[in-house]
Amino acid sequence: MRLTRFSDIGLRVLMYLAKEPRASSVTVAEVAQQFDVPHNHLVKVVGALAKMGWIDAMRGRNGGIRIAIDPASLKIGSVLRVLEGDDEVVDCEGIGCRLSGDCRLRHVLREGVEAFYRAMDSYTLAEVVAGNTGEHIVRMHKRFLADRAVAA
Repeated sequence: MRLTRFSDIGLRVLMYLAKEPRASSVTVAEVAQQFDVPHNHLVKVVGALAKMGWIDAMRGRNGGIRIAIDPASLKIGSVLRVLEGDDEVVDCEGIGCRLSGDCRLRHVLREGVEAFYRAMDSYTLAEVVAGNTGEHIVRMHKRFLADRAVAA
């Protein structure tokens, strides 16, 4: 199983916003630069995260994004279920598999995916950004602000 790029970016956005309360919102451009993600793709991810109520997204000159919930209350499995959607690991009908109906593979794979989500539900966003990961995120943000100040 491999996560989609959409989910990968979504998790990184949440992590970046969750580590440290900031005085002002973070811009989409900052996150795009930090993770080397195309701006247009990031806007779609941010829209999905905002729709779920996990982040606040404000448009305009003074706009930006910020975490909208307590990171300790957000389970990684919940995030992945939403961002990954309900697609199955294999598309038995799409490939016209002749084993459809008589094959246990689909059931076994569903069971494996559910086990993965249950494992991810044992971690919160706050736990994922703890320790060295969180410290690195803080350094990234501070470096971005310093570089921006020098450029101005």
